[in-house]
Amino acid sequence: MTSLSRRSFLTALPAGVGLWALGRPLMAQAPVQIDLRAAETSAQILDRKTTGLFSYAAGGPAPVLRLKQGVPAKIAFQNDLDEPTTVHWHGLRVPNAMDGVAWVTQIPLGKGERFDYTFTPQDAGTYWYHPHCNTFDQLQRGLNGIVIVEEADPPAFDADVPLVLRDFRLRDDGQFSALSIPRNAARGGTLGKVMTVNWAVAPDVAVPAGGVTRVRLANTDVTRLHKLFIPGSRGKIVALDGHPVEADHPWPDRAEEGLWLAPGQRADLALIGPDLGQALDLMTDTEGGTVALARFVGQGAALTRGVADIPVLPANPLPRPNLDRARVIDFVFGWSPQGKAKGASALCGDTGQRFWSINRIAAAGDGPEPGAPLAVLRRGETVILRLRNETQNHHPIHLHGMAFKLLTSDRRKILPQWTDTALLLEGETMEVALVADNPGDWVFHCHVIEHQKTGLSGFLRVE
Repeated sequence: MTSLSRRSFLTALPAGVGLWALGRPLMAQAPVQIDLRAAETSAQILDRKTTGLFSYAAGGPAPVLRLKQGVPAKIAFQNDLDEPTTVHWHGLRVPNAMDGVAWVTQIPLGKGERFDYTFTPQDAGTYWYHPHCNTFDQLQRGLNGIVIVEEADPPAFDADVPLVLRDFRLRDDGQFSALSIPRNAARGGTLGKVMTVNWAVAPDVAVPAGGVTRVRLANTDVTRLHKLFIPGSRGKIVALDGHPVEADHPWPDRAEEGLWLAPGQRADLALIGPDLGQALDLMTDTEGGTVALARFVGQGAALTRGVADIPVLPANPLPRPNLDRARVIDFVFGWSPQGKAKGASALCGDTGQRFWSINRIAAAGDGPEPGAPLAVLRRGETVILRLRNETQNHHPIHLHGMAFKLLTSDRRKILPQWTDTALLLEGETMEVALVADNPGDWVFHCHVIEHQKTGLSGFLRVE
């Protein structure tokens, strides 16, 4: 039995939070001002306390940052780690200087240094924040959290519950084992050993009985690809990667129809809660069989909501591609032809190995000389990116600073969905479209972080 049992996780909610969040939310004001600090900490994930964790909160997972669409935000960040770091706002369309990528958009922050991230969220939805210096180690140790951008006119859900999916590579004594294994980095990536939700193993999650809960799922893992389903459930997927879905998308209740959620991706589920005292299990289908990640337990006065009561989310103000005038740019994601790094900087962490490449070029590493852009886009033009995965591994491809729309795949039927992170299956070719509306250098990489750190990364320039 773990220290955070199902019962204690249900009853240990802070006063005033109730069913609305299972992190520590910082409620939005106008304008929003938030103090944020990264530091080493410890917490009890298994039976014994784990040391060497990193977090934006002492003794537990990071706070849930609640911002407001169209309202300026200032996040005053301080680094109290004994190593450099930054904060990247994954999926948010922010000004380039606020993107938090070491050397590309800002100098890494040393211990005790501060930086004010200031931006106005354009899009409502579920996003997340994490470092972009020493990314692999810091993410593995828990340094990440959810960002919720509330709609200007919030839809009427009965509850709002953010859930961070996170694996930890822990031994039975609760301490970290080797974070990365090179032979795994050259394949699918090094998997974690302990699956958690909000740093708890298989917790109970309180939801209003018979009500409509907006469950915000964020896969913040460095490697694990989840296939999620909830047996016996009723509900809909209302948003993917921050943006409302444009077609009816029932939530899967069987493993065969499970929702793929790759590292970096998010899904908003409108879930009809179980009856009072009853439960529904959030499951993931893994190579070793199905695993229960969390259990939704009906609480409070019984409500009688149905699928017809699920609110419709308003669309975000995204620029629409003009496909008739689009320029096509090809990207091939493959193995590295060189194998070893040359002159990479160790300040932001580097393995010295290069297993992966984009267009046969392995990224130089997170150093002060990021090299030439993979492509130069004209500001305002529509571009179709043809993404070809020539490997036997999956790659969630993430683009900073802009959203793109999925168009076609040669392997499966895909939704015409807006996203910032597209999952490329093994051997798959996918076309996506975007409007290059945000000037600057924008990192473009695989969000299996071992792949990124060993070559599968680069950047696009919008000028």
